[in-house]
Amino acid sequence: MWKGSGVSEAVGRMSDTGVKDIPPIGTRLSELAQRAPGLPAITCDGVTLTRGELDASSNRLARAYQERGVGAGDYVTIALPNSVEWLQAAAAVWKLGGIVQPLSARLPEVEFSSLLELAPRALLVGRADPRGVVPSVPAGFSPPETISDAPVPEAVSPSWKAMPSGGSTGRSKLIEVNQDSRIDPAGASALFTLRENGTQLVTGPLSHNTGLSMTVVGLLLGQHIVLMSRFDPEQCLRLIGDHRVEFTATVPTVMRRLLPVYQADPGAYDLSSLEYLWHTAEPCPPAVKQAWIEILGPDAVHELYSGTELQAITAISGSDWLDHRGSVGTVIMGEIKVLDEQGRECPPGTVGEIFMRSGPQADPTYRYIGSDATVRDGWETLGDLGWFDEDGFLYLSDRRVDMFNVGGRKVYPAEVEVALIEHPEVLSCLVVGIPDHDLGQVPGAIVERVDGSTMDADAVRAHLKERVEGYKVPRHIEFTTAALRDEAGKARRSQVRQELLRRLAITTDESV
Repeated sequence: MWKGSGVSEAVGRMSDTGVKDIPPIGTRLSELAQRAPGLPAITCDGVTLTRGELDASSNRLARAYQERGVGAGDYVTIALPNSVEWLQAAAAVWKLGGIVQPLSARLPEVEFSSLLELAPRALLVGRADPRGVVPSVPAGFSPPETISDAPVPEAVSPSWKAMPSGGSTGRSKLIEVNQDSRIDPAGASALFTLRENGTQLVTGPLSHNTGLSMTVVGLLLGQHIVLMSRFDPEQCLRLIGDHRVEFTATVPTVMRRLLPVYQADPGAYDLSSLEYLWHTAEPCPPAVKQAWIEILGPDAVHELYSGTELQAITAISGSDWLDHRGSVGTVIMGEIKVLDEQGRECPPGTVGEIFMRSGPQADPTYRYIGSDATVRDGWETLGDLGWFDEDGFLYLSDRRVDMFNVGGRKVYPAEVEVALIEHPEVLSCLVVGIPDHDLGQVPGAIVERVDGSTMDADAVRAHLKERVEGYKVPRHIEFTTAALRDEAGKARRSQVRQELLRRLAITTDESV
């Protein structure tokens, strides 16, 4: 078992509900606006909102949302693309003491509805409820000019976010953090070396944990948030130079897509301001990481491993990675151990399942809505496999427990399989991750049809596109008459995946 050391105390949890002098998010944003109303707060697609404009516009939105029934402790779902409007809406919710619940603006109605079923909402922003239950305001909503933009009474959100996640059991779930909106950004600032009044580039969607968390910490530190509405490699590189970006937290897929653009003409892009590039969410191919270390220097490239649940964290610098290639770092917060199938702790170098906890006496960092955690004697697992070396550096195995990442976004095979099995001509199916040079992995499916069925791959994709997000739809589909599960009903997932890779002549060798 490996525990977080002194760094753990510096990092801590982003919120301490016992510290009454920490202002809630809404109040902090207003305080920053009062100090320097003309400084930029958010830039997206060429539109910049100052601190004063963010504060005033979110005050008006808060009153408009309040008129529609939003109050302290209420869920408000934001289903907008990355935009200035997204953060105005979120700020308004926090000012009312509500809980921000992000969902992708592109979710199919079936998946969108299933997530809405998990908990009551007071309001949907950007999209109507397909069930006709929850009131909504459309994208581009602007309150009447008669609504005041004066400060609203201070309110504390009992939880500052509730993130969506595909369930490993095939059911969607929400991960509600056990942290109220009185967030002290000092811990995250110490870990990530985030500067007050600095500039941060956000490349990922705010409906995912990394993008939202780093954006909020940045706003609380008075940073200028440069937000991409959609990722484009050339634009991303331009934004770093144009805004003198110092920090970005991203995923290896973005790093992979940036490399060929930058390497084709390094002189066209100024990355001299970029002091810290953090990556998370999926394993980074060593060749990609090595390339970025050579471009930015080992002190600039860092990696973090954790889950939305934040039971524990590992981190590693580029310098340490060069000495421990492939590692995701040492434990800096919480506790982690690797267990074999019998629940015994694995010795260094032996692969097992990774279990985490925030501490033997610590309060839970989150609660699931719509699912239950996988727990063993108070330790929880995200389904990852890995091992520690003798020095306490953690490595993730190239195998995962069912789940795989597509460009940093988690795919739980059971979720896609449940949607696919709804088709009347599907008898059984398995979904697995197939190595992909660009996205890391993409979904592949093996489908067993009912007798007499002539459904083809296009029909499978059309069926799934109505039920799951696009990145979860299999790129490769095969049909089989062989049983995909054994007599006990257990999936032959590893065997099926290896057979599929052999047929496709795919290797797991990663190169730039």
